[in-house]
Amino acid sequence: MIAIRKVLVATDFSAPSETALNYARAMARSFGAQLHVMHVFEPLWITSADVVGGGVALATMIQGLEDTAKKQLEEAVTEEDRRELKAVPVMVTSESPAREIAKYANEQHIDLVVIGTHGRSGLTRLLIGSVAEKVVRMAPCPVLTVHHPEHEFVMPDALQAVSKAPAKGSTPR
Repeated sequence: MIAIRKVLVATDFSAPSETALNYARAMARSFGAQLHVMHVFEPLWITSADVVGGGVALATMIQGLEDTAKKQLEEAVTEEDRRELKAVPVMVTSESPAREIAKYANEQHIDLVVIGTHGRSGLTRLLIGSVAEKVVRMAPCPVLTVHHPEHEFVMPDALQAVSKAPAKGSTPR
């Protein structure tokens, strides 16, 4: 039997991350696991511009972006997540999201990491790299990668109830 007690989902607040969050919620519910929702704030692309000048304005802008990310993370974790899944929002600042995700998974004894993929290929993937790909290689536990859009097997609860209801005119078993 597979025992999953802690599920970590990494988010960058994109559509693939939202899909991954839905999968992570479903997995956590199915296994009675605690949900950890992690965002890695990556200021590298902004701080490199500091060499050009504008230090105070740039620092203010970075702080504003970080505050916005904190707010988005808090909003991503619903009251229902906190109550039912004992959800933990986690935000760290790092130039290496994959390393931070794997490090957190190791330190917190995470049993499953769920992460969205953007489906980049070719030159874009070569230049930008894939955080999901790196997490798969570095994580101390299984990693579920979710592509958006994908074959949806996570259905809203109301839709599940309708799909399980007997067809009109049929007799229940």
